[in-house]
Amino acid sequence: MGSVEEHHDIVIVGGGICGLATALALHRKGIRSLVLEKYNTIRATGAAIGVFINAWRALDQLGVGAELRTKAVLVPENQDVWRNKNATRLNSCRKEELRCLKRNDLIETLYNNLPVNSVRFGCQIVAVGTDPLTSFPILYTHDGIIIKAKVLIGCDGSNSIISKSLGLKPPKSLTNCVIRGLTNYPNGHNIGNYFLRHLEGCMIFGRIPIDNNLVHWFVDWPYPDKEGPKDPKFIIELAIRQIKDYPAEMIEMVKNSDPASLTFTRIRYQTPWHLVLGNFCRGTITVAGDAMHVMGPFLGQGGGAALEDAVVLARSLAEMMPMGYFEANASDEELRKRIETALKNYVKERKLRVLRLAMQSVLVGLLMSSPSKVKRLVSLVLLILFFGGPALSHTQFDCGHL
Repeated sequence: MGSVEEHHDIVIVGGGICGLATALALHRKGIRSLVLEKYNTIRATGAAIGVFINAWRALDQLGVGAELRTKAVLVPENQDVWRNKNATRLNSCRKEELRCLKRNDLIETLYNNLPVNSVRFGCQIVAVGTDPLTSFPILYTHDGIIIKAKVLIGCDGSNSIISKSLGLKPPKSLTNCVIRGLTNYPNGHNIGNYFLRHLEGCMIFGRIPIDNNLVHWFVDWPYPDKEGPKDPKFIIELAIRQIKDYPAEMIEMVKNSDPASLTFTRIRYQTPWHLVLGNFCRGTITVAGDAMHVMGPFLGQGGGAALEDAVVLARSLAEMMPMGYFEANASDEELRKRIETALKNYVKERKLRVLRLAMQSVLVGLLMSSPSKVKRLVSLVLLILFFGGPALSHTQFDCGHL
């Protein structure tokens, strides 16, 4: 019995934030796509995501901004506390429109706004090839299905098989790990409507309200072992061990967190020179989101940059292939040239933006968590020199209209 063969115009690998956002952006432009997700249901790895004004602009273009704003309170300021220096700094976040969304809320909203059957679950890609006749990509799945696509977009995260097919280097890992969780207060919390970060040596403990009852918290510190605990009980114990000298209400917050929300991850990132030298498209294949530019959480821009990618990528494709062009009688060669031009335009437009974010993220990460005073000083000097200091100007970026 031969393998089943399918033909699709645009295939997106990965049903996370970036993949679903890209599919929705294309849908808004009247272009069909198919999202392939290896898990059997939509999933939201991680408890919550900070969303700044640049990401809200992208969400507005996707048509879901107003709906998502009802799910999270506005956070007007952030407060950094250096415990070892007895110092506190307050910054206004009003013009940055910071809100913290549950990842589930974001994922489900994107998914629910897609046409029926836009996502195929339980479909794992094991290899990527090229059709010798058309030069279009071919995907091979774990269950023997061969999928031929005219456009292939890798939104499959930091371990992207599409990135590997482009010859991109895997991301690097920091010694730091991060535990994230959600804590619900049925009678409401009184922690204050601001984003709080406690910085002590190489450790950061943070918390931010999602709404009047739900709070997102995280602990970021150097963790020597390659593998961390997976049992929620041990994850909580490990987090409490890091903040054992903190105020009782912070310890209680971690103790009372929802076990299902807990995640333990090692921080991964792409070096800025990777973004300078990397080839992010080849033929009619490209990547977006973490598959292109995974970065540490220090700027809170991983998800925001992915949403920007989705808008720019869909706009670039729509400019070269207006609604109905895939159904037109263009030759394979003409279609391929148009797609290649669109993807090159997308990469060109995004490269400087993600390079700046990557550089700033690395420097802020060193400033916050490096044990070396020299590295922290150098990081601060470079931040001031290139970015005007560790401010929030990067959140004012506008990816433009769809």
